[in-house]
Amino acid sequence: MGHFHIIQGIGKSAYELDFPRDMRRFHVVNFLLKKYLSSARFEDTLSSFTSYRLQRSYNDFIMRYDVALGTNTMGAKNVLHFAKKCLKLQNLVHVSTAYVCGEKSGLVLEKAFEMGETLNGTLDLDIEHERKVVRETLDDLRAQGVTKEFQRTAMKELGLQRARHYGWPNTYAFTKAMGEMLIGLLREDLPVTILCPSIVTSTIREPFPGWTEGISHIDSYHIGYGKGKIPCFIVDPALVIDLIPGDMAANAMVVASVLHANQPSQYICHVSTSFRKPLKTLKVKDYGYEYFSRNSWINEHGKPVKVTRPVILPSMESFCMYISIRYLPILKVLQLLNAVLCQYLQGLYKDLNGKIKLVLRLGELYEPYIFFKGV
Repeated sequence: MGHFHIIQGIGKSAYELDFPRDMRRFHVVNFLLKKYLSSARFEDTLSSFTSYRLQRSYNDFIMRYDVALGTNTMGAKNVLHFAKKCLKLQNLVHVSTAYVCGEKSGLVLEKAFEMGETLNGTLDLDIEHERKVVRETLDDLRAQGVTKEFQRTAMKELGLQRARHYGWPNTYAFTKAMGEMLIGLLREDLPVTILCPSIVTSTIREPFPGWTEGISHIDSYHIGYGKGKIPCFIVDPALVIDLIPGDMAANAMVVASVLHANQPSQYICHVSTSFRKPLKTLKVKDYGYEYFSRNSWINEHGKPVKVTRPVILPSMESFCMYISIRYLPILKVLQLLNAVLCQYLQGLYKDLNGKIKLVLRLGELYEPYIFFKGV
């Protein structure tokens, strides 16, 4: 918070203007780069830097492969090239994710990836080949004249296929790992720190407790519970969940930038809590129930939503069984009525069927994180 006030003071004249939020960010980045980095050919390289840094943080597990590859992998390479031109740069801090390790258990070491390294031992990972696969797939889809929605779905499926082919659980972790590989290969003697936070949540202190911008994956899960939409929790009572407040993750970035400044090496730093401050998954369930019991969600009709203690599902098998028993019979009845009524209920049936498939798919994608056994 203190650093943000300093930046506001430095760029106060522009900050007082009625700029959109992204333009304010651009002004701060633009000012700091010009004043402190003293980059040669600054104007030539600024656009590639800001186009990466000002984009939305793509931490969606179900990402389009072309977007994820362009942002998380090639974006990291572009920032590295820009950093090399900054004459006074003391340290490049790259933010990755702790889950590039995949589904490992036990103590996860802070270890750099070698170029082409995979999690399942295959030796054919080639980033240029992955870019070629994306280009050819997009060209083929365009030639077929498919809709944008179909193209979006196809690229998401392609990302999951390629990630799982090499041992990663999703596109996000896979493309982040490839970004780390490129930085390690191309950095030469540039000081680099790669920070790998676990699940980033709302802040614990600054600018005030509970602040967040947007809704992350774990936030959406708890909000769904508070709204009365999610009656169950998929948790293994024996495991811990690794959560890190957003302001602590930001503080780690500042500390790392100073701690490893002017050291021509690459450092990997996990930013997590499960080793020193383990949080049992059941505690998260209890906290959610206690909070929403005292602070009920107000629905669209102005009435408070009363939550009940959620059903605990300790495995994906129990989760699938729960969905099958509770929701699939309703879907079957709706399907029969829809046939009898000459497709009169087709819209309702399609909506419910889509929601059930989405919930099952999200459960499948979250499984590596919900049941993560690493520390």
